[in-house]
Amino acid sequence: MTMVCAAGLSTRSQLRDAASECIEAVAKGLDGQAPSLVFAFASGTYGETLDELPGWLAEEAGGGVLLGCTGEMIAGGNREIESGPALSVLAAVMPESAIEPFRVTFERTADGLLTSGIPENLGDPDDVDTVFLLADPFSSIPQSIFDRVAEQTAVGEAPGAGVLGGMASGGRAPGENRLFLNADAHRFGAVGAVARGPKRVRAVVSQGCRPIGETLVVTEAEANVVRGLGGRPALAVLQETVSRLDESDRQLVSHGLHLGVAMSEYGENFERGDFLIANVMQVDPEAGAVVIGNEVRVGQTVRFQVRDAETADEDLVELLEAHRQQSPATQAALLFSCNGRGTRLFEQPDHDASTIRRELGDIPLAGFFAQGEIGPVGGTNFVHGFTASVACLG
Repeated sequence: MTMVCAAGLSTRSQLRDAASECIEAVAKGLDGQAPSLVFAFASGTYGETLDELPGWLAEEAGGGVLLGCTGEMIAGGNREIESGPALSVLAAVMPESAIEPFRVTFERTADGLLTSGIPENLGDPDDVDTVFLLADPFSSIPQSIFDRVAEQTAVGEAPGAGVLGGMASGGRAPGENRLFLNADAHRFGAVGAVARGPKRVRAVVSQGCRPIGETLVVTEAEANVVRGLGGRPALAVLQETVSRLDESDRQLVSHGLHLGVAMSEYGENFERGDFLIANVMQVDPEAGAVVIGNEVRVGQTVRFQVRDAETADEDLVELLEAHRQQSPATQAALLFSCNGRGTRLFEQPDHDASTIRRELGDIPLAGFFAQGEIGPVGGTNFVHGFTASVACLG
């Protein structure tokens, strides 16, 4: 049976009015069918009324698991609302799929991190389509969830189920973000849903970086500190790499440098898309080391990377084109983009949302700009930065 999806976007100043407008649009698009899963993303400008939103949506939407959160910027249709009130809702009728909601809490104890609420038994790996996850950046550690999903769904060399979503944004202090699950709003932890059944969700994860310099092998490292590349001090290699760049690429380096870690070490040529991108956070001149945002180990293949609007656009378009060729019947899309994108990266507004709709068709779309985007690269799930993670439903 075919999936049916519908979406609504409202910028009404009162959240109750915005919810009614979105639900009306969704109900019209579903033509009387009950949704299996409803996503809702709301700007934090609605304040304390956000606590009432899931109850209103559950009351008016007529069933289905509700999953959502607050965002600094909200996406709907081909628009990206970067300021002011906005609510975006997408509902999906998913025949033959079963949706299992869950809420995760995290507590640090003397014995380590105590994580509660992750589904204990995900069942047959072939039965799990996708895990959707929305988390609060102040009070959650998604890696523990990724580890559990991989442990229960990976078989041999085959990767486990993909996890798609993002970290709620807009809140400037613990407790200011909201996570929506069914009729409740939560301020801490994480919420999610396991979609079981036939494969209806595919991931497009666009990190938007371009390699510079040579491909190198890590020869000395500890945790997230890279000390040696190709048998030389990592900082010396970086300085030499930058010295060989033209002026335009040096400018990009000055605005932000990244290190790509190859997801597979069994290749001869490593190009854009073959790497997990990590931010270069600082350098240590005394130790000759480079500190990055992810852990790295000796023997891994790496390459320095830069990011600009042109590269980010090309990367997203290429990945969407590849997805369209493999899965031409996409019915809807969920966009989890970085809050450093939008007009903070691109000259034109609405870039990611409008690009998705241009490449995949005039489909329902909803999403938000996150403080960390969740999606798989090379079969492994990560929290990314400056990335557009897209869940294609079909």
